[in-house]
Amino acid sequence: MKLNFSITRTQWAALAIVALAIVAMHYGLIHPALGSLGFVAFGLNTNAFPVNPQLTAIAIGYRNPDVNLIADAVLPRVPTAKKFNWTKYGAAQGYTVPDTKVGRKSEPTMVDFGGTLMPDETQDFGLDDLVPNDEIQAYEAMPKPASGGPIDPQALSTMMLTSLLELDREVRVAGEVFNTANYVAANQTTLSGTSQWSDYTNSNPLSAMMAALDSTLFRPNKMVIGRAAWTVLRQHPKIVQAVFKTVQGAGVVTKQALCDLLEIDEILVGEAWVNTARKGQTPTYARTWGKHCSLVFSSVQAAQTMQPTFGFTAQWGTRIAGALPEPKSGLRGGVRVRSGESVKEIISAPDAGYFFQNCVG
Repeated sequence: MKLNFSITRTQWAALAIVALAIVAMHYGLIHPALGSLGFVAFGLNTNAFPVNPQLTAIAIGYRNPDVNLIADAVLPRVPTAKKFNWTKYGAAQGYTVPDTKVGRKSEPTMVDFGGTLMPDETQDFGLDDLVPNDEIQAYEAMPKPASGGPIDPQALSTMMLTSLLELDREVRVAGEVFNTANYVAANQTTLSGTSQWSDYTNSNPLSAMMAALDSTLFRPNKMVIGRAAWTVLRQHPKIVQAVFKTVQGAGVVTKQALCDLLEIDEILVGEAWVNTARKGQTPTYARTWGKHCSLVFSSVQAAQTMQPTFGFTAQWGTRIAGALPEPKSGLRGGVRVRSGESVKEIISAPDAGYFFQNCVG
């Protein structure tokens, strides 16, 4: 049986263009990113989503104001591989004193340190947006002033996607830090009624926090608190009186003043809002960090030197951004813009934190 391998002139031309492009890239005459974009039409693209250096710089550099998003300060980022291991040691072995006395001819007591190897893997988080070529062409045709002026629609899309990714991370971290399952039973209190800090007459948040700070194996160095709870706490008469050393019944204290009073390093106030309604429904906005408060020991240096830290974020690589042609979208096609990162939030030492749930009514 004879097979027919005849090729049309158009197909020969296409193959010749591809071959020339490969040779040109090999000798550095064409940037690999441009070559991969060209191959999409022939189905030979080996880089499924090319990273655009200009857009990547925006994705890495773009940040919401620190006052709004606190996830990175609460669970600091630690560079890791995609798949990684971390070791969890039992608290008792670091606090149990063995017999250290050694006889004249005896051997010292043998101590065995045991830890649990925790295999883990970062998770990919990303979002896409489609920018029509009409918008790109309109932007390119605009006159550009020396400063300010119109924003590149692809850059704007990258920034908006990055903002949503950061908000999603804020929601995830808040869900981990303000979760009773991530604290030992003795290191958590659910407030209600007269014990809530919004009851200025009966509650005593200063006494409660001082006791909590002294009860954890590792004394917390940070307070993590939702905006609603912080607004109430900083006006509480017992807090105001302790800071100003007077019997006044009203006033407002600063973060630094309360840090000095409690002997902690930092107070992180969660400001972010999130829409809790489903897509298409009337928006319902709520504070991401709710009305709770945690006292935690958090340190990047501790995580990297085998010391307990309440939690950390494993991060593989850096945040990425890229663009890919979408010729079938709209009359003139468009560009798919993507932003994403690979991270995993981990609560590694529940003993190093104390949780106050429902601080205000």
